Amino acid sequence: MDNRNLIIAVAVSMGLLLLWDVFYMQPQRDAMEAQRQAQQAMQVDEQAVGDLGTLEDPSDVNRILTREEALALAPGRVRIDTPMVTGSINLQGAVIDDLSLKQYHETPDESSPIVIMLNPRETQYGHYMQTGAIARAGDSPLQDDRTAIWTAPEGAVLTVDNDVTLTRTEGGLVHTMTIGIDDQYMFDVTRTVENTTGERAIVAPFGLTVQRGDPPFLRNFMILHEGPVGVLGSVGLKERKYNNVYKKEERSAEGVSGGWVGLTSKNWLAAAIPDQSLVYRANMGHEPNTTRDNPVYRSQYRGAQQVVEPGETWTYQGYMFGGAKRMEILNHYEEPVEEGGLGVLDFDKAVDWGNFFFLTRPIFWLMHFFAELTGNYGVAILLLTLVIKAVLFPLANKSYASMAGMRKVQPELKKLQERYKDDKMKQQQEMMALYKKYNINPLAGCLPVIMQMPIFFALYKVLFVTIELRHEPFLYIQDLTAPDPAVLLNLFGLAPWDVATIPVVGTYLAIGLLPILMAIAMFFQTKLNPPPPDPTQAMIFNFMPLIFLFIFAPFPAGLVLYWFWNTFLGVIQQYVIMKRHGADVDIFGNIKQSFGKNGEKKPASANDSK
Repeated sequence: MDNRNLIIAVAVSMGLLLLWDVFYMQPQRDAMEAQRQAQQAMQVDEQAVGDLGTLEDPSDVNRILTREEALALAPGRVRIDTPMVTGSINLQGAVIDDLSLKQYHETPDESSPIVIMLNPRETQYGHYMQTGAIARAGDSPLQDDRTAIWTAPEGAVLTVDNDVTLTRTEGGLVHTMTIGIDDQYMFDVTRTVENTTGERAIVAPFGLTVQRGDPPFLRNFMILHEGPVGVLGSVGLKERKYNNVYKKEERSAEGVSGGWVGLTSKNWLAAAIPDQSLVYRANMGHEPNTTRDNPVYRSQYRGAQQVVEPGETWTYQGYMFGGAKRMEILNHYEEPVEEGGLGVLDFDKAVDWGNFFFLTRPIFWLMHFFAELTGNYGVAILLLTLVIKAVLFPLANKSYASMAGMRKVQPELKKLQERYKDDKMKQQQEMMALYKKYNINPLAGCLPVIMQMPIFFALYKVLFVTIELRHEPFLYIQDLTAPDPAVLLNLFGLAPWDVATIPVVGTYLAIGLLPILMAIAMFFQTKLNPPPPDPTQAMIFNFMPLIFLFIFAPFPAGLVLYWFWNTFLGVIQQYVIMKRHGADVDIFGNIKQSFGKNGEKKPASANDSK
């Protein structure tokens, strides 16, 4: 019997190993071989075209023009005009370096200027994107879209319904570039090279986005990613913050396909998106020959080189995205081509969901659902809080029931502590027996707070990284992502001074109405139980709402709204549950006790409820 079992065990083990090799190891070996072949393809005749090299002329690094001067410097421009964006294409390089977002203003005031996203490279905050090609026919000089001068039809305007075709002829190669744009923020570029020479030509497509200097809207918060970002095929998501680009090696990948590269800020993304079947190398970092004192950041991809025989035409289609990181838009481009999308790999990862994406994504989805349902994100936050309270109710119910039980056994606990004050081990044993007798978990009171913390930080992340709540109003609040504007020290907006401008402490003194309401709710929550006998602990409990008042003052109003509403509901919930389990809840008596007034009541014994 033992031998038979041994034989069966060996046979099963060998079968499992065989299945492991067929279904797991072999696909990995195939993928590694495909990547090796792709890397070899990238290296074929490398010198025929050369690398992308430096995108910025070093002599121009210190040259700064005004936006108007830089726009006028171009040899020509093609105007862009859609319901979502306005701007122009620079005919030197066919670069999109002038783009403003019609649907977004600098402040909640609709009369404020619209957001300027892209600027010419010669400006202080030069920011642009480009899709093109580099080519060479035989031994002729390198032909590079980055510096080429293109010709456009007279009076051409790029609109949703009207593509623009640019042309140029150089060294026997006929170049065309047809640029289109959809009704959102996606540009499509069809690039062709016709070889009219008698020699072989070699062509490689590329896409890039460049930022000169630190962006003017840079936030530099630890919770937020700003800087080079991309999904590099099978390598996955890669990021590098602006303040780390010159400190660390650049992010790169070679021989990959699928994905995208870009530069991102809190709300805006400029991205170059290759054909998802293109084998390419990607680099995300800074331009060579630049320093942190005068930085030039960039993300770029370059496709594998392809041979164009005499008389043949090479065609490539790439994409560029320049606009707001709205989830519904990013998700649309991620959908398969058959369903109307572009099949862009993991395009929604342009939004920095963080390590707790399993919480941040569902919270955002639910909040967005309620906002679509009610038409207001403030109401959506209130409804989201109700859902969270409902989900956590079983834990809260058990926790508050245990707290009520603890209140009832306090007299017996004191007797045990007095009886076994010289035998701590026996004291602990008797206390545990007492807890078991009345089915009490002394640590249960921590559960609601412990469960709330991840949700709180996830909601903070959602409010901070998503653009959907930008300039969204609620009652008197004009922007749920900004601090509460109804500040106490300027008489809730009636006085003509801005408290937040006070050096160092101004941010924490700009205490709005919502943080005050939140602190009041927290104060009453701490008074649902009698003050602890230790004076130091009692003082900490008394001052805790005041401390949180100053901590929450600079937080986004949407987050403070959640915490106030959550605390308010928690007070009601805790009061009802504890009363239902026989606990004597005397809020005003506890307030008197905590401030040294004569409000102490005789505590109920464990037998009173029998």
